[in-house]
Amino acid sequence: MSTTPRPRFHRTLYFQVLFGIAVGVALGAFYPALGERMKPFGDAFIKLIRMMIAPIVFLTVVVGIGNIGDMSKLGRVGLKALLYFEVLSTLALVIGLAVVKIAQPGAGINANPATLDTKAIQQYTTPGKSMHTVDFLLNLIPETVAGAFANGEILQVLLIAILFGIAIAKLDQGRVIVRALDAASHACFGVIALIVKAAPVGAFGAMAFTVGRYGIGTLLPLGKLLLCVYLTSALFVFIVLGAIARLHRFSLWKFLLYIQEEILIVVGTSSSESALPPLMTKLERLGCSKPVVGLVIPSGYSFNLDGTAIYLTIAAIFVAQATNTHLSTGAEWWLLLILMLTSKGAATVTGGGFITLAATLSAVGSVPVAGITLLLGVDRFMSEMRAVTNLIGNGVATIVIAKWENEFDAERAARVLG
Repeated sequence: MSTTPRPRFHRTLYFQVLFGIAVGVALGAFYPALGERMKPFGDAFIKLIRMMIAPIVFLTVVVGIGNIGDMSKLGRVGLKALLYFEVLSTLALVIGLAVVKIAQPGAGINANPATLDTKAIQQYTTPGKSMHTVDFLLNLIPETVAGAFANGEILQVLLIAILFGIAIAKLDQGRVIVRALDAASHACFGVIALIVKAAPVGAFGAMAFTVGRYGIGTLLPLGKLLLCVYLTSALFVFIVLGAIARLHRFSLWKFLLYIQEEILIVVGTSSSESALPPLMTKLERLGCSKPVVGLVIPSGYSFNLDGTAIYLTIAAIFVAQATNTHLSTGAEWWLLLILMLTSKGAATVTGGGFITLAATLSAVGSVPVAGITLLLGVDRFMSEMRAVTNLIGNGVATIVIAKWENEFDAERAARVLG
């Protein structure tokens, strides 16, 4: 029996993306102006990936529901997923609060909110004021079916896909339609395979722009804050998600090695969306059923943002510390409660981290919104870690829920991870 030889290391996507990141950092550091002009390469790659997310989510969910047939099972998977998401997101918020109170990254900055230049954050604070939970729930329903796809609204596409899937499952000729849509989904994933080959160029462009625009030097004044976010995210991944993985009898470390290419793509582009389609492919290949992957991953990208939850808590308390704003224990827990709501409301909005933070501080009232100006220089660097944490968290969530539903092929997973 013949086996396909592994490609040489320099030909692997992992090495090529890593090389693109390194070259981008070097260019941005030594030639900042030129590095900034590389931004279109990163933007183009992310746009190519986002172009395919809506059809892939729609086709995967419809095919998955069509194959399930049992609507009670569909509801059960969705309920378990939402329960898991809420518990993990809340835990991430609490861990972030504990670390930032111990580390005190904002202590000693003594920033005066009245003297901060807020012009640079107006694009985030304006939508932040109007972000409410009711608006978010109403936004789940698109104006038109085509509009949901045109705007790339994942939750709207998910809602449409669930309705279509249920309707098709009840049709006599439903199996024929499902087979046709399954073939179309394979074609879409084929397109993604072609797009992902450009990931090294996208990572190069995004990193060159980030380092060229903001500079490595901007990390030094707020290095403690950056270290706080990175350390907390690492603790969450290796301790919390690691414990969940051990409890469900799979190796987190082997899983991380399995998705190492997707992790590097996210690091290079600072966007977890850039790895959504290939992550779905890998989870199916790992042994998770298509219905579970189709439901958990798209909904997780809006409701299971562990890295974003950690960032939001640390950033909010950092602003309070930096502006010498005293918060009582009750005020801190009220802040967490608001974050639990607003983090869902701005999950799919561009610049969602800053918008959510602005909305939260506006709702709390005791922490000056102008203080988020202090975060502008390092936000792009923190976004990489929160995006990676979101990616890993959703991957682990999919495996866990697939195991809960007995929709996980353990033998195949052992072969793939081995």
